[in-house]
Amino acid sequence: MARRRGPSARLRLTLSFAGVVVVTGALLLAVVWLYLLRYVPRTVDSTSGFVPGRGDLVDAFAPRAALALVVLLVLGMVCGWLLAGRLLAPLDRLAEAARLVGQGSLSHRVGLMGRSDEFRELADAFDAMLTTVEAQVESQRRFAADASHELRTPLAVTRTLLDVAREDPSHDPSTLVERLSAINTRAVNLTEALLLLSRAGHQPPTGETVDLSLLAEEAVETLLSLAERKAITLEAAGDTAVTTGSPALLLQVATNLVHNGVVHNLPSSRQDSMDAFVRIRTGVDGDHVVLEVESTGEEVPSELLSTLTEPFRRGAARLHDDHGGTGLGLAIVDAVVRGHGGRLDVAARPGGGLVVRVRLPRPRPGTTTDVPSA
Repeated sequence: MARRRGPSARLRLTLSFAGVVVVTGALLLAVVWLYLLRYVPRTVDSTSGFVPGRGDLVDAFAPRAALALVVLLVLGMVCGWLLAGRLLAPLDRLAEAARLVGQGSLSHRVGLMGRSDEFRELADAFDAMLTTVEAQVESQRRFAADASHELRTPLAVTRTLLDVAREDPSHDPSTLVERLSAINTRAVNLTEALLLLSRAGHQPPTGETVDLSLLAEEAVETLLSLAERKAITLEAAGDTAVTTGSPALLLQVATNLVHNGVVHNLPSSRQDSMDAFVRIRTGVDGDHVVLEVESTGEEVPSELLSTLTEPFRRGAARLHDDHGGTGLGLAIVDAVVRGHGGRLDVAARPGGGLVVRVRLPRPRPGTTTDVPSA
């Protein structure tokens, strides 16, 4: 929207400062006029020599008073201009930073020095906002690149299979259909996971009352057959853990954590010497409720723990598994938990595997905690 150019803030401050100075000077002169000159008689007896009367004093005072007002006006304009420039200098730096950011330079910072005041607080808040925006943009760029790479893989494999089938008419069609179906299923699952991750990061959760212990039981029931096929024991225990939020998203949290614990568990070659399990516990810890999933598995290096919640990260030895996962499980969990005002902690389990803990705030006092039975 185009706007008509108006006087600058510096000019308005200058005029305001000069106006205050002139009005103050005029008031002082008015005080002299009203309270001093009125004690001087209009006419005096001049028999004893020249004695100035009120008219004489007015004639002598008025021109000099006018000159004083002009001097005050000039000084007010000059000093006001200089002071306004000094006061508005931080805003000029903020405006320049905003222009650079608008041109794509998210790494630019205002960086005002000196003691804290309103302008420096504004500059610091602006710099903090830029830091957050830069991190989010970089995360989105990395996510888009990773997502493109992950989606390109099934499409490339599909094209390769079709090319091979076209060049080899004797190829078994049923085998081709089966492989294409598996690849298509993986691509659909990946797309749905990407959509869920996008919604989890931007949609505010609903304020329904949810019991995490019931969600944990439902997740165990859903994945029990998968765990049995992999000879992994699923255990769910704990107390009632009531929070508020979206039942669908929080169920996705529990399901993703249990699913990760199952598909990233011990390989079958090591299950003879060590029991493979996934344990889900719920409970209350102060002002928070806790959902903890402990699972056996391979050793996870400590330097990789902080990256496991990033999209498409599965750990060093898990990138080539054939479990069909999308690599978005913990990323979705992290987005949903943060959207509910909670925190996700991932720690290495002694002996191999992970301990993933979700902490969510308990309902505020006065909130009903009646939860429908599962």
